[in-house]
Amino acid sequence: MKKASLIPTALLAMQANAKTLVAYFSATGITKAAAQDVARVGGFDLWEIEAYEPYTAADLDWRNQQSRSSIEMNDPEERPTIRICTDLRPYDTIYLGFPIWWGICPRIIQSWVENNLLDGKTLIPFATSGSSTIDKVVQFLRETYPQYRWQDGKLLNEYTDQTLTDWINSAH
Repeated sequence: MKKASLIPTALLAMQANAKTLVAYFSATGITKAAAQDVARVGGFDLWEIEAYEPYTAADLDWRNQQSRSSIEMNDPEERPTIRICTDLRPYDTIYLGFPIWWGICPRIIQSWVENNLLDGKTLIPFATSGSSTIDKVVQFLRETYPQYRWQDGKLLNEYTDQTLTDWINSAH
């Protein structure tokens, strides 16, 4: 499976007056919890980026070269199909959350970026990881999608409401 389109292609409208969205992909729930906290602390809307075909535990076995995640991450052209896309017109700023896989963002994040209109948006990545830093991921996103405004990212493995508040205030 190479380039994938959205299935279905319908758009969901979010709050018309909202300015900031937290969009995230989470395979195991760790990034989901961080995204929920960012949205709660910032008072932002929340959107889950979902694979059309949900990931199973076997899909996520990075030690198995034949697992879905290994196949996707070893092929730079791979783009998992995402379930649905949201209407991003009301948003000026998007916090984009994901786990770090193979030192970069999962390919599903590339599917999301490539299937959304992000011109004029400020994109603020955040991630969770057991062993990686976010610097390489931000560099990858900036080099792969130089047409967009990427801010420095933040690794959210450990945080408090106060550190989230401080980060959100510094990012805006």
